[in-house]
Amino acid sequence: MPPGPSAPTVAPDPSLSWSAPLTPGGVPGHTRPVVSFGQPEGYDADARPRPLGRRGASQTAAAAVCLVLGLGLVSGAVTGSWLVGDPGEKGTRSTYTAAGSLWHSVPVDQLFPPTVQGRGAGPGGADRAWTRIAVAPDRGCKDAFDPLLHKVLAPVGCARLLRATYTDATESHVTTVGLLFTTADAPGMTSLANRFRKERLDRRTDLMPLPYAAKGTPAADFGAGQRASWTVSVLTDAPVVVYAVSGWADGRSVDDPQPAEDALASGATSAPAQAGLGHEAQGLADRIERDLRKNVRSATEQPS
Repeated sequence: MPPGPSAPTVAPDPSLSWSAPLTPGGVPGHTRPVVSFGQPEGYDADARPRPLGRRGASQTAAAAVCLVLGLGLVSGAVTGSWLVGDPGEKGTRSTYTAAGSLWHSVPVDQLFPPTVQGRGAGPGGADRAWTRIAVAPDRGCKDAFDPLLHKVLAPVGCARLLRATYTDATESHVTTVGLLFTTADAPGMTSLANRFRKERLDRRTDLMPLPYAAKGTPAADFGAGQRASWTVSVLTDAPVVVYAVSGWADGRSVDDPQPAEDALASGATSAPAQAGLGHEAQGLADRIERDLRKNVRSATEQPS
């Protein structure tokens, strides 16, 4: 499927580029078709009938009826096209394309805010707050996932992978959130999303995302063995996979990691569930996804 027209891009501030150095917790140094009709012969500017020479009154009335019916048919056809959302409509393609280009047109702080508020995101509906402690350099997907997850994601391709790690207010938990920008079209993303749903791939421990551990931060010891809870969301209205994986900041190993969906369930008794690590992963992933959608709307609303 050929790509749609590219959405306008915004040149990022060099100081906010993905390659700029970061310190822990720091801030990186449609066109509508026009249908017109001529003035119907035999009518004045106010659509009042005037003498039409040899035409009789019945002919005049018939002409007026045809004009009204014709306008109604044209208007109905055009309106129907907008309501059903013609897949070939420029706006639809532009929105999808805009989402796929955000990784190089939007500053770091808009994709991964320095602080994220999670009202009602904690256990029992408690409020949460997360502070960004590290942003990984933007990169491709080589060695970014465990081999099996890499294989599952391969059909949608990899344009760019962006990651950031956050800690909670007590610095006892760490969570890495990732945005995988794919090269797939909408049907490709829908196919992958359907596979995740039908095969419940987001609940398999052998398909957990990897964390981003940054030296000199509370996440320094956040490795593969420290993964406690996770979530993976394959978007279908944007070429993006959003994920998050959480663990303890003290580097303790986890023998029984649990998907966030299970850890959030009422009565869950696993260690990740009791510690609220399912809430950490799901809450942060949800809010980063919301910010992503806000950035897409902003990009498509910019004048061309």
